[in-house]
Amino acid sequence: MGPQPGGLALRRLGAAPSARRVIGSFAAARAPRRTHSCTLMLGALTLARERERGTWEALLATPVEALDALVGKLAPYVLIGTLQGAIVLGIARLLFDLPLPSGVAALCAALPLYAGAHLILGFLLSALAESQMQAMQGAVFFYLPSMLLSGFMFPFEGMPGWARTIGEILPLTHFVRATRGVLLKGEGSAVVGHEMVPVALFALAAASLALAAYRRRLD
Repeated sequence: MGPQPGGLALRRLGAAPSARRVIGSFAAARAPRRTHSCTLMLGALTLARERERGTWEALLATPVEALDALVGKLAPYVLIGTLQGAIVLGIARLLFDLPLPSGVAALCAALPLYAGAHLILGFLLSALAESQMQAMQGAVFFYLPSMLLSGFMFPFEGMPGWARTIGEILPLTHFVRATRGVLLKGEGSAVVGHEMVPVALFALAAASLALAAYRRRLD
């Protein structure tokens, strides 16, 4: 604004650069966090809900293989988690004026793998639990360390070594890192591919354990 009576001049001050970095970093990590919590909870309720409704015995009586049950139960939720993550990314772009570099396409393409990793983990918890309450408790037991050790809330580099070691196992760590790299640093699809390798390994390990737990239930 121009000079005011008394010789004072007023002008609008934007957010400080450090504040903008903090806001942008938090906004960029919202999509991974939201997809993480939603898909983990959805996966944890799959088989546990079947048992409480009494339809578990009917499912066991069908000639459905463990892999078919895993894919059939989780495929619709993978789509839901992917759409949710893409919507949150779009909202963050509109509200916080985040850049839209070319790596966003690779980020969206990686969302199904990221959502599937947490859905498979939830399926494993559901296969091990005796009730929905137990499945939800298991999901929360994994959810809280993911929030604290992934770099979402606290700088990852400032954590002690043992915390970083655990954090490197968590899919949320790698997708937060990829999202911030693409949206805040302008990095391309290479960083997304690099960070998705540990997520894929996590998904394979969780799938192996989930199938084993499901087959044990069948026996």
